[in-house]
Amino acid sequence: MRIEARLADMGVALPEVLVPAANYVPYVQIGDIVYVSGQISAGSDGPICGKLGENLSVKDGCVAARACALHLLAQVKAACGGDLDKLMRVIKLTGFVHSTSDFIDQPKVINGASDFLVEVLGDAGRHARSAVSTVGLPFGVAVEIEGIFQVA
Repeated sequence: MRIEARLADMGVALPEVLVPAANYVPYVQIGDIVYVSGQISAGSDGPICGKLGENLSVKDGCVAARACALHLLAQVKAACGGDLDKLMRVIKLTGFVHSTSDFIDQPKVINGASDFLVEVLGDAGRHARSAVSTVGLPFGVAVEIEGIFQVA
């Protein structure tokens, strides 16, 4: 319970795993690698919606990306049979930011997830990453992030 204890010390609880909204599975495990489907920005009050550069700030986007990271960890926990301490490393994140055509701070937005994972996991949270813009995301959410993880 090391990772969940760290989250508790931070005052953070993992959300319930999100059920896929279409014909896909939330994660696929091949050997010690878990591929987690895109997790949308959703908090306890529901989806975090909006468009960066229009009605959301970079700070708002970071909050949305952090919410995605929490959902990613919840899916990894499910993949590990409820034992999040089997998570060995975050390998890669791909972040999608719903933004205007002139918004250029997608990396700063996805830092909300990256910084959070490093805060929780230390060096095991450091990862390769992409941060890209998109004209829309499911349900109008601000951010969606998919991840690749190594587990024991």
